[in-house]
Parts: sequence; structure tokens; C-alpha cells
Amino acid sequence: MITIVLYFIIPCYCLTIIALIYGFTKVNSFDYLGLEPKTKFSIVVPFRNEAENLPKLLNSFSKLNYPADLFEVILVDDDSEAVFSFQCSVFSVQIIKNIRVSNSPKKDAISTAIRVVKNDWVITTDADCVVNENWLSALDNHIQLHKVSMIAGAVTYHCENSFLHHFQQLDLASLQGATIGSFGLRKGFMCNGANFAYTKSFFQDLNGFDGNDGIASGDDVFLLQKAIARFPEKVHYLKSRNNIVITKPVNDWKSLFHQRVRWASKTGSYQSKFGIGLGLIVFGGNVSLWFVACCLLFGKGNFFLMCFLLLAKFSVDFVLINKTNVFLKNKTQFFLTSSLLYPFFSVIVALYSLFGKYEWKGRRF
Repeated sequence: MITIVLYFIIPCYCLTIIALIYGFTKVNSFDYLGLEPKTKFSIVVPFRNEAENLPKLLNSFSKLNYPADLFEVILVDDDSEAVFSFQCSVFSVQIIKNIRVSNSPKKDAISTAIRVVKNDWVITTDADCVVNENWLSALDNHIQLHKVSMIAGAVTYHCENSFLHHFQQLDLASLQGATIGSFGLRKGFMCNGANFAYTKSFFQDLNGFDGNDGIASGDDVFLLQKAIARFPEKVHYLKSRNNIVITKPVNDWKSLFHQRVRWASKTGSYQSKFGIGLGLIVFGGNVSLWFVACCLLFGKGNFFLMCFLLLAKFSVDFVLINKTNVFLKNKTQFFLTSSLLYPFFSVIVALYSLFGKYEWKGRRF
């Protein structure tokens, strides 16, 4: 019975990843920077205890190839233990206090900033990121050439030469690949708040985070899914190397576990049926590898067929991840070791997220 289930689930998983690979190729790259800058942006950065990281982010803003009078930076302090101050004469920066009204500090921070932004286009990013010098230029050119109200962009890690860092990079690359692939299939359901832009008026038309502000995570995904459900033609993915945001991986397995639990905890509240279905198929594919490993270990089932199933899953995973890493300009390292570990890690994360608590920014949720 188990082998029959395996023979169905893994082929279904492989066909799904092949569809995402096809979707990935359908999203055209956009690296045109030939238009004169016109769009005014408000960059919103929620933060808590980020005195070490914020100067690096702000320094990357100072290197932007974009007129300083066309963007402002709003830092939203979410009850940091120490006061952060920053003097800058290059571009406009203001620090405001977060106004907490829900169970989600980050959603509250963005909503707080929306009230004071001066420009219609709002971009959110994280305090532990740095941005490409053409980050705003790529967004501006895309906005000028398309009728769009919301834009999702790519995020990657700056990795040191360690297995933990590259394990996270491969995981994030799989998520980024699935994100781009879903947009190519016109089934976009996921994005990353570290590189997410939308107009203030569009945010207000969607009633902001109403309906999911009881969930601590998901300031990006739930807003995107709400937007696609109502106005799919206004939501784009910007597949541009000029628009990639670089963030920091965590440095220990415990932090990684809690981070991934936080990400997984919002899956059950997805509005996107495609996103829920994809999550179940990926979960099933990873659970199936446990059974394949057991069957091989105890000599159950057809040995050659089991090996073929393993090879098929690893092959489609590699193609999607490698395609994504080529776009992100990353090397695909430790793939085999990570592929053997990841099913066990992801299944434990998924199961724990249903019942367990996680830590984030010194708080427990």
C-alpha cells in the first residue's frame, strides 16, 4: 500500500515542479533602465534592535542611482531596547514609533508608516538587507512601462562558505523559484516583504491587512493574495537582477528552525487554493522521501523503481533551484547533502508549526 502511494505522490510532485520550471521561463527578465526617473517612492523599514544592521542598509540607500528628492525613508521602531538615531543629508530619513493594535508587530509597523508617507508608491524591506544600486531605477522603469499597482521582487542571501548558510540559500532559492514559477503560471501566491512594492491607494483599496492581522507573520503574502484575488492584472513580478535585495542568513540551527516555523505558520491561512495545494504536494513529496529511504533500508518494494523516484525528485528540484540561482547569481553548492537533509527538516518544521510556538525578535508567538 505504501509503495502504491509513493508511486503516485512523487510523480505528482515532479509534474508540479516541472510546471513551476515552465512558469519560471514564462516570466520575462526586465533590466531596462533607459527612462528618466519619475516615480516617487517611500521606503518603509520596520525594525527592532537592529542597530548593527541598519547603518549598512542606509548606506546602500545612499549609493542608489536615483534622485534623492524622489524617495524618502521611514524607519519604524518596534519597541527597540536602545534608541537608534541616524543623521543623513543625502536623502530624507525619519524614525517613527510603531503603533501596536494587533498581534502582528510588522503589519502594525507598515500600517503606522502608511499614515505618514508622502508618496503613493510604498516599498517595504527589512533592516538586515542591502539593496542594489539600481533597485529603484528598475522599479521606476517597470512602473512607467506597465499599468501596475503592486510589484514583488527577488531576495537572496549573502552566504559565507558554510553548510548552514548554503542550506538556507538552497531553501530560499526553492521558494524564490516557486514564487517566480507561480507568477509565470498566472497563479502568484507568494512574495517576500524584503522586496515588495505597492501604491498607498492600492493598499487602502484592499483595506490593508484587515482580515489577517491576528496572524503575526504574513504582511507580504496575505496582502499579495488579497490583491491577486481582486485585481490580478495589477500585480506583477519584477524578474530583474537590478532589483534583487540581499539579506543575511541566520547563524545557528535553532534560529533557522524558528524562522522557518514562522514562515510555515501562515500557510494554513492562505487564501490561494493554488498555494495551499502546492504546499500539500510539496509536503507530500518530502514525506514520501522518508518512506523511500525506509523501503530502501529494509529492502521493501522495487529497488530500481525506488532509486528512480529519488533520482526524479532530485533532478526536478535541481533544475528549478539551479535556474533560480543562475538568475540570483548564486552558486548551487551542497545540493545533494541539503536534498537529503531537507525533507526531514521541512516536515518537522511543518508539523511543529501546527501546534508549537516560535521566537522572533525576542518575542514568543
